[in-house]
Order: sequence, then C-alpha cells, then structure tokens
Amino acid sequence: MSLASKYNPSTSESKWYQYWMDHQLFQSKVDHNKEPFSIVIPPPNVTGVLHMGHMLNNTIQDILIRKARMEGKNACWVPGTDHASIATEAKVVAMLKEKGIDKKSLTREEFLSHAWEWKEKYGGIILEQLKKLGASCDWDRTKFTMDEDLSRAVISVFVDLHNKGKIYRGIRMVNWDPQGRTALSDDEVIVKEIPSKLYYIQYAIEDSEEFLTIATTRPETIMADVAICIHPEDDRFSHLKGKKALIPLINRAIPIIEDDYVDREFGTGCLKITPAHDINDYEIGLRHKLEVIDILNDDGTLNEKAQILVGEDRFVARKKIAKLLKEANQLAKEESYSSNVGHSERTDAVIEPRLSMQWFLQMTDITKPALAAVMDDSIKLFPPKFKNMYRSWMENVRDWCISRQLWWGHRIPAYYLPNGEYVVAKSMEEAVKLANASFDTTFTAEDLRQDDDVLDTWFSSWLWPISVFDADFFETGKKNQDLSYYYPTNDLVTAPEILFFWVARMIIAGYEYTGEKPFKNVYLTGIVRDKLGRKMSKSLGNSPDPLELIKNFGADGVRTGMLFSSPAGNDLPFDEKLVEQGRNFSNKIWNAYRLISGWEISESEMPNENKASIHWFGNRFQQTLAEIEDHFVKFRISDALMSTYKLVWDDFCSWYLEMIKPAYQAPIDRETYEHTLVYFENILKILHPFMPFISEELWHQIKERESKEALIVSAWPTMTSFENKVIEDAQHIFDVISQVRNIRASKGISPKEALALTVKTKRTDLYESFEGILVKLANLSSVSFGEQVEQAVSFVVKSDECFIPISEKINVAEEKENLVQEINYTKGFLQSVMKKLGNERFVASAPADVVEKEQQKQADAESKLKILEESLEKLS
Repeated sequence: MSLASKYNPSTSESKWYQYWMDHQLFQSKVDHNKEPFSIVIPPPNVTGVLHMGHMLNNTIQDILIRKARMEGKNACWVPGTDHASIATEAKVVAMLKEKGIDKKSLTREEFLSHAWEWKEKYGGIILEQLKKLGASCDWDRTKFTMDEDLSRAVISVFVDLHNKGKIYRGIRMVNWDPQGRTALSDDEVIVKEIPSKLYYIQYAIEDSEEFLTIATTRPETIMADVAICIHPEDDRFSHLKGKKALIPLINRAIPIIEDDYVDREFGTGCLKITPAHDINDYEIGLRHKLEVIDILNDDGTLNEKAQILVGEDRFVARKKIAKLLKEANQLAKEESYSSNVGHSERTDAVIEPRLSMQWFLQMTDITKPALAAVMDDSIKLFPPKFKNMYRSWMENVRDWCISRQLWWGHRIPAYYLPNGEYVVAKSMEEAVKLANASFDTTFTAEDLRQDDDVLDTWFSSWLWPISVFDADFFETGKKNQDLSYYYPTNDLVTAPEILFFWVARMIIAGYEYTGEKPFKNVYLTGIVRDKLGRKMSKSLGNSPDPLELIKNFGADGVRTGMLFSSPAGNDLPFDEKLVEQGRNFSNKIWNAYRLISGWEISESEMPNENKASIHWFGNRFQQTLAEIEDHFVKFRISDALMSTYKLVWDDFCSWYLEMIKPAYQAPIDRETYEHTLVYFENILKILHPFMPFISEELWHQIKERESKEALIVSAWPTMTSFENKVIEDAQHIFDVISQVRNIRASKGISPKEALALTVKTKRTDLYESFEGILVKLANLSSVSFGEQVEQAVSFVVKSDECFIPISEKINVAEEKENLVQEINYTKGFLQSVMKKLGNERFVASAPADVVEKEQQKQADAESKLKILEESLEKLS
C-alpha cells in the first residue's frame, strides 16, 4: 500500500472503528478454553455528555481491555448507563417547564411517559461519544439500570433485605435537597466552605430586663427555636437556669436548658436549639424531650408554623429577618464568618437537615466482609493510600437512607393498608396475598397504596457487576453461565469521589449475595484539573470539549496526552500541550514507517554495524517490555505509556533507524529490513492499547491481513530474557556520539566535517564492536586508542577519556570552565548516590540488582571525577 505523506486521524478512526464493529472484534462470549477478563463500565448518567473525567477513565479501561484481548484472554467490557434519579428528573422537569407544563399538573404515569421519551432521545449520547474515543466495549451487552430485568433485580434485593430485617422505615434526621425535593444519603452531600455571617441576636429573658445574646448563621430559623442551651459549668449563665427566654419578633417563650455539648468558646457561649433544622440540635432535643417545630416546606420556603414571612425562600427570609431584627433593636451585630455548608452533589443546592419518614438500610453488619476484603488485599486499591480512607468510612458508616422523593427510578415495593400497616412484596398481586395472609382479612388491589418514593440510584448500581451478567440471579439464587464465567470481574476503574457512593457498596452487595468479591483490583484515577488547579467543569468554563479535542488532535493524541501526566490517584493537571504532544507522537510513528516503507531492498549481505544494531534493539525491546509489564501489574498506566514512548521516540526512531538507515538513495539489505519490520510490528503491538487507531492503520499498511489477523486481536509480544550488558554497552556508545555532537554544536563545526576520535580506555573491544555505528552517527574519520591528544577538546564517558583534535586554538579558560561545571555536576550526582546507599532501609529492602546498579553508578562517578580532576590539573 502507498502511504500518505501525512497521517489523517479522522479518516483512520472512523474506518477502523467500523471495521472492528463489523467483524465483531469487541464481542465476548463464554469460552471455557480461554481465561476471562471482564470489566464493567462505571455507568455514566443518561443525562451526561462526555467530559474530561470520562475521557481519562474510559481511556484507562480501554487500555486494560485491549491489552488483555491481545494476551489471548476472553476480554469482556460491559457498557451501560445509569438512570440517575435526581439529575434526570431535574432535566425532565426543566424540559416540561419550557413547554409550559408543571410537574404538579401531571399524574405519575404521565410524568414517567415524558421521562422515558426524554431518555430514549438523549440517554445514549454519551455511549456514542465513547466510540469516538475508541472504547472497545461489547456493545451487544449494553445495559441500563432501569432495564426490565435489572429493575426486577433491584426490587428482589429490597424485598430480601427487608425480610432479613436489614431494611427498616422510620423518622430520622436526613439531608434534604430543597431543589431536588428529596432526601440524600450522607455521601451525596459535598461540604463547601463559603463566606457567611454570624448574626448576634438578643433574646429577652422573661420577666426580666436582661438579654441573652446568641450567635447564629441562620437567623431565619429562630421561629423554630424550642430552647436556649448553656453549658452546665459556665458561671456566666448559671443564674438563668430554669428561666425562659422570648424568641425575638414572635415573643414565644422557650426554656433555658443545660447541656455539655455547648462550646463555651464559640460565639457567645450559648446556643439556640432548633431540633427540626440541625442534626446536633436534634440530638439535644431528644435528650431533653424538646418539641420539634419544622418551619420549612420541602422546597425551602417558610411554612405557616414560621408565623412570619410565610412563603418566602429561606435565603430571602434570612435577609428580611436580619432587617426586622435591626428595626426591633434585637440584632446586636453582624460579623463575617466562613462556614462549612453541605451542598447537594446533584443539584448543588444547600442542604437542609430535616426530620423525615424514610427507608434505611442497616449498615453495621452488612459492611463487615467488605471492610475485611479491602484490608487484607483480597481486593486491591490502587494507589493503596485510599485504604485508610476506605477503612475510616466503613468503620464509621451510618445507616443508608435509600428512599428518594422522586418519580423517576425504582419505586419502593412497599404497599400501605387501610389499617396503617404495610407489606413489602415484589408486585401488587403478591402484596395483596401477603396482606390477606398477614392480617386474616380480605384486601383487594384497590385497598392498597404503593409507596410514592423511589430508591436511591446507587441502590441499583451497587448490583451492577452482578446484574449486568445475570439480573435474575437475585430471584433464583442460581448463577447463569455468564455470571459463573465472568464474575468476579477483574478491574474496576473509577474516580476516588465515588469510592463510598459506589465502590464500597458494590463490594458490600458482592459479599452479601455471592459470597465473593465483585472485582479484584480498583484503580482510582485522579481528578482532571486546569492549569490553575481547578477541577474542570462546565460551570467554570474551564473544560475543553472532548470531541473538539479529538477532532483537532486525533483520538490517539488525546488518549496519550491525557495519560502523559496521570498517575493513579493523583490529579491530572491538564494542558492542551500534552494533547499536542500526543498528536506529535502519532506523526512521529507515521513518519518512522514512511521512512522504512520508502527503502529499496537489496539481496546484499548484512553489514556488521546492522548486526550490532539489531542485537541491541532486540535486547532493548525486551527490557522495555519487562518494564511495561511491571507497570501494568502495579497499575502505573502512565508509566507504562512513558516507557513505550521512550522506546519508540528515543530508541527506535532516534537511534535504531539512524543506525541502520542506508546512505542516500542506497538500498538496505533484506535481512535488516525484515528484522526492522518485525521490530516495528512489535512496537505497534505495545502501542495498540494506548493508540489503537494509528497502530491498526499501520499494521494493515505493512501487508494485507484477514480480520482474524487484525492488530486488535493479534498476540501480545512474548517476554524473553535480555542482556543488560548489550544495552549498557550501546548506551555507552550513544553517550560518546552525543558528546561528539555537542562539541560540534558548541564549536560551530559542520556536521559534514569528519572528526577523529581518540579514546583512552581499557575496553577497546567495546569501541571496535560498535565502530561502524560510531563512525556513521558521529561522522568520524577514525577511531583510535591512546593517551591524551594535544590541541584537542576532551570529554569523559564513565571512566573513558575521549579526545577530538580540532584545528583552531583551544580556549583554555573556556575548557577549564566546562570541566569545573562537569566536576560540580558529577560531585552532586555522586553525593545523591552515596546518600541512597547510606540509607540502611534502602540497602536492606531494595532488590539486589537495584542496589548493585547504584553501587556501579558510584564506581563510575568516582572514576569519572578522578579523570575530570586530572584533566583540569593539566590545564592549570
């Protein structure tokens, strides 16, 4: 095939993705002759479009699945989307509002009809976008958390856990989202530090001229006050014990109580107690049997119990209350204050603590196997630093509030009876039977009312690694063929912020229902941030459009660009220059093959220098392959890419191709050419997981291939032993060549002018074996061995002193300055090596070969330092 002068990503990407799809190369079916390798996608919200976090996460998943596929494993990557109750309902409500339709005017069925219509229209966008990235998912397995079978699984689990006594219903203080109008679990609340104010409000003491001043950030809740609390050991207020205070503006009398919860140093040292609107106040209220007055509606407006400002939004009411207090001379002062305030993870609304009847999952016992599994590394977290965070959360876990006051989602299978009781069943028919059996009466479906709430979205996605393979398992208790084969899955790639939302809960469900872990490894990616360190988001306008990046730089360029600085668990400081570097890498690979494919081939004998080059690169490739494998085992994906990048850019393009390249318009011998093609094919193989499109394109440029020979399903290179000495010897010669080139550049000597090289060395055999390469790449007229050469520029490589005679007079001062600089650098290097070797822990725990390398570095540096100092002495 003729090769275009320039790589065109857009043409290549659409062509090869369609090719992979047409030949079903992403598809996976149970095959007991192959080792399974399965990954389930963290299901993106159906409301979502591709953002930079998705790009990073799915690139890493695709790299893992493509490598496993090439290793001969039965690779199965299951895609899907999450119904995202809160976010989707908000989108549908907004869409209806634009049409002039109020949700309140619709029945539940009418609203859900609109929601399903919206989902069918927009719900698959993000999965289509992932294809542009190159995601090699088995699209035939695509699942949605509200698919009929997955919905049955959720209901079965709810019924089962309720029957086990692990799900209960009760009035508790919950996190309330006034915008979403639903309860949230603790994990769905993001605490932000925001500028606020402390309002110092004066409460009159009943039947007295005295006042108590209370500092609060929430003056709009004073109408819900039921007590004032002082510390029992605070002498300042002890005389007020048993008295009453009057709430400003409404003059309702409330008792003054004592509790050691009070922080005597905060504010004025006493608190107003509002049990309906603060979790700590609620606990105090329980201890002192205080009344609970809830003055807020579910949308955050004040209700009739507030007595004043009824119908006003809570934040509007705050300002108005402050104004009214000033006018009544009951506001002593205001001062600026930074306050930690909970926000809804979905709507970003400020959370209200609220007493509410909700459904909960008791977490104390069900979490124990999941905690042990991570602590004993049955499930490994990468990086392991997240283990402590995981343990802390699991050991202090609260019961999970699983009900949501929404219509979009899995409706809670609880049915209320006319007598005030309820039954939990998988269907209305079952509920009627159960009700009649339980209460020895005759109920019909018309007598029962199903709970209006739906389940927390995470209550479906915590079953994801099981339900995507066998949703009926939760009903039958028997694993189908898919679940038996693919479960537990291998790797999970996700973001640290959902370690508790999702990862921990999947582990809990896995042990509860299968007795097994749901996955073996969890790779936690970092957060994609801009150059200022801010998290990329649409609201800040600091996030590039991923599809636009792909259009401008190619999917391979974007994939590699994102990984160039993305170690596990550490945030990615995204810079478009990284993506540009990725595109340049694509061009480098393309041009390397253009060079190779342009050579004419002769049947002449292979030159010795080519034999040395081929021998070296074969060893260097195997050394890099071992590095790459080690990085993958440790989930250092960006390091694996960097090893690949250096092998291709530096070793193959900058050294190997230059070493074997024939003279201008001269042919290359067939044996060298064929070795080079084999090396290039192996390079394409290790590139493929990172850069699937250009690698597949060039794979087919080399020769015509059948679909079963496509690169995506070709065999991963086999690891063999390699000779370190060959690699080190070659590097020694490369260092000499680089030094000669540096001398040319610093002295203004033309690259075309051949130079003589004299080397003072004990290893003449090394130079003789690489002489052809030295002469070719450094443009030398000769290589000789001997002592110091007069009128020459010298340099040192390890313990060898090299001399290049030049015709012009040597600038002694300049040479001395260069030597001093190199001596100082070598001393610094030697000092760092000595420090490492002086560390007893390093010497005792590091592998023997690593310690040996450091000792060799020490010996080389000491030898080089000695030669440099001798050279400086001769010039003095």
